[in-house]
Amino acid sequence: MTERGASPGRRRRSRRRSRARVRRILLVGLVVVSVLLTTGGWVAFRGWQARAHLVNAAGLAKELSSQVLDGDVARAQRTLAALQEQATAARGATGDPAWWVGQRTPYAGDDLTAVREISVAVDDLARLAFPTLLRVDLASLVPKQGKLDLNRLRAVSAEVSTADQAVRRTAQRLAAVPTADLVAQVRDAVTALRSELEQLGELTSAADRGARLLPPLLGAGGPRTYLLVSQNPAELRSTGGMFGAYAVLRAEGGRIRMVTQGSSSQLGRFDPPLQVDPEMRRLWSDLPGMYPADVNLSPDFPSAAEAYREMVRRRTGTTVDGVLAVDPVVLSYLLGVIGPVTVPDGPALAGSTAVRTLLADSYRDLDTTDQDEFFARAAARVFDALFTKSVDPRSLLTVFSRSINERRILFWSARTEEQRALADSRLAGQLPEKDTVPTVGVFLNDGSGAKLGYYLRFSAALTVGDCQPDGRRELRLRITVGSTAPRSGLSKSVTGLAMSGDKYTARTFVSVHTPTGGAVLTGRLDGRDTAMGSGTHGRRQVAVATVEAKPGQTRTLDVTLLTGQTGAGTAELVHTPTVTPWTTRTVNAPSCEQ
Repeated sequence: MTERGASPGRRRRSRRRSRARVRRILLVGLVVVSVLLTTGGWVAFRGWQARAHLVNAAGLAKELSSQVLDGDVARAQRTLAALQEQATAARGATGDPAWWVGQRTPYAGDDLTAVREISVAVDDLARLAFPTLLRVDLASLVPKQGKLDLNRLRAVSAEVSTADQAVRRTAQRLAAVPTADLVAQVRDAVTALRSELEQLGELTSAADRGARLLPPLLGAGGPRTYLLVSQNPAELRSTGGMFGAYAVLRAEGGRIRMVTQGSSSQLGRFDPPLQVDPEMRRLWSDLPGMYPADVNLSPDFPSAAEAYREMVRRRTGTTVDGVLAVDPVVLSYLLGVIGPVTVPDGPALAGSTAVRTLLADSYRDLDTTDQDEFFARAAARVFDALFTKSVDPRSLLTVFSRSINERRILFWSARTEEQRALADSRLAGQLPEKDTVPTVGVFLNDGSGAKLGYYLRFSAALTVGDCQPDGRRELRLRITVGSTAPRSGLSKSVTGLAMSGDKYTARTFVSVHTPTGGAVLTGRLDGRDTAMGSGTHGRRQVAVATVEAKPGQTRTLDVTLLTGQTGAGTAELVHTPTVTPWTTRTVNAPSCEQ
């Protein structure tokens, strides 16, 4: 029977029941909204408190960093106490039941969760990592009176390892926070803290690795010998520059001394050549196995170091435990800390003039043999001063950190377990076997047979492009190569073989290595399609373009790439270190899930 056919009494009873249900629904709704509004107001108030504490903590963290570098331990301790107070307050403001409820609400829940994770991360760093790092005696990490105190270094190792583990755990926890649906301010805060943690992690990881490896490397378990190789960026090679002068170092009980010196030119040509990796041979033929100056045409420093070690062994009978490579820019950084040094039968070297003296003036004033001898003497005097002069440890560690970040100091150990411990660091001079973030390599080799690299200037811009249907991502890479060389007046030792056809025109082979699983799509030089050689390097495609630059000329190489499958909106660029720093820029994009 329908409502229309019901009796008047029954219709009135039905309407009363309907009105009662509506009142109950409205009452329940009002209660829920009231609770949510009350909770939301409380969460907003606590969020305002958390923000204030986090802003204060950020400022204190900057002060702490400056005080630690200045060696002001007393002020650093007070700053750390204040930082811990602010960090704990921020963690408390985001840890009560109302905040917990707020994290489970639609729309705002993800943002509240992210703010909570930021607060926890800052508090963990303030309690677990910073106090340990503050206790580390930086002086124990540098040589004193020609010797490194291995016992003090071992004591530091446990402290540094604890701090590194705390930083790693914090970074892993923050990396798990989804950012796709966060409001811009919170997303930016998470991204910024991740970046800071990445930089801090690089430092603590390097310190941890160094504290563990330096004692055996410096002869704690018996004498070690190494090749100290000078890379010459005036004639570019992928890892930095042509291997020129070298020295044999002996380390024992934390003390290092120079045994003998030589140069690549003295090693001569190897015929038959040393065995060359098939991938490398397809790009560079047998050159890396024939000439000591060509072992590093590939950017893989371990392969170059191993080949050079074998060449030295065959020619001199000396077998070393590893290879350490530096360039004149590193020497200039060191001279800026230890002060000028005099070089026998040569000009004095100072931080502000060393690069020009070694890579320009020496070619004007000396013949080839004298140049190699001068380089060897210069390196010997700088390292002798480093191990004998009283040097501020913080300044010296800053120099080493900068040089390693710029890939100007590279090291390879012939001992498998030590090399394995170095494999994921910049010190190893390798591209990762598998990218965590799409990584593009840009590596340079001289094609002029000359020393014009001193006059070249480079820049690169990497832009993250569109997401592809197959899960890949497009990348756009722009490289500029400019020459500041004069149009006349250079010596024969600078202009060399003039393989470009004009002795003042610099020819550079630019090798672009894709991210792992990626591909090269197009290449254009100054807006026109250009031929590019191709090959592979592990799971990366390699394209090689020839770029010639006349004095005063700037050339532009544009390369379009694909990544492997990735949702990331970020990318990294790795490149050959040159005489002057590159100008680089990376333009990121939202992740493909956003």
